[in-house]
Amino acid sequence: MKREGSPLRGVTTIALKEAADHMTSARMHLIMLLVLLTAIGSVYGAIQQIKATTSEDPFLFLRLFTTAQQPLPSFAAFLGFLLPLVAIALGSDAINGEYSRRTMSRLLAQPIYRDAVLFGKFLGALLVIAVALVTLWLLMTGLGILLLGLAPSGAELVRGIAYLAATLAYGGVWLALAITFSTFIRSPATSALAALSVWLVLTLFWGMIAPLIAQVISPADPFDPMSLLSQFETQQMVARLSPQTLYGEVTLMLLDPSARSVGPLFMSQMEGAVLGAPLPTFQSLVIVWPQISGLVAAMILLFTLAYVAFQRQEVRA
Repeated sequence: MKREGSPLRGVTTIALKEAADHMTSARMHLIMLLVLLTAIGSVYGAIQQIKATTSEDPFLFLRLFTTAQQPLPSFAAFLGFLLPLVAIALGSDAINGEYSRRTMSRLLAQPIYRDAVLFGKFLGALLVIAVALVTLWLLMTGLGILLLGLAPSGAELVRGIAYLAATLAYGGVWLALAITFSTFIRSPATSALAALSVWLVLTLFWGMIAPLIAQVISPADPFDPMSLLSQFETQQMVARLSPQTLYGEVTLMLLDPSARSVGPLFMSQMEGAVLGAPLPTFQSLVIVWPQISGLVAAMILLFTLAYVAFQRQEVRA
């Protein structure tokens, strides 16, 4: 049967409805309160540390993201750890929640296609993540200006906005993963547990697994420096299968202007460089463009899996 009209008709309505439901739910209020309190604590600790140790720095605003004061982590480290939990909470019952409430058949009885339902749910949750990230970024900027008395420069703003966009793509990967499990697994609790298991493996254990896989794929000869370099490069390739690794490399290059590489740094790369001179913003973006592209590609791939599976499912009650 040939479909009539646009398959994406109604996406905006569903996305706004999903975003409103998420923003008014008690679950999201508790999660965002935890995120907000932790973020304020991290930024306040960073400001105290900057006041105590920094005398002159042309990129003082960026230090708010990366400076840590024990026992609190830096804002960037905290965001890389907690943002996947927010995304998984938003997407773990996106599809199977409709089945458990027996509302999927009634939803699709409206003049909309499955395409619009899935796209709308994904975009609605992604909108909530975007609003939360922009709010945190503006809060950090305001606290920095208020307590440090220094406004961010143009280069810092560009780097901060690029970091914000990369963080949104990172959250989108975990959101797409949660929606994929929600499509394949009918129980919301089981799909959330599966997504959390993948998050634990790729975030906490992948750093230990990657060197073991690299040793098997590319064994090193202690007397051959090139084989050691080859094994290290293989280890990096395996480690980059984790979104956490890609996001960490993006964070390093965008928030630390003195960083010049995400891999081994050779003398040829330092030729003509002034010691301690910051790398231009455009060059930092060029270096991490493959990592940002990898995050976007992973998000699209996972969403495609969910899309294909959802199109083939029986939805009649």
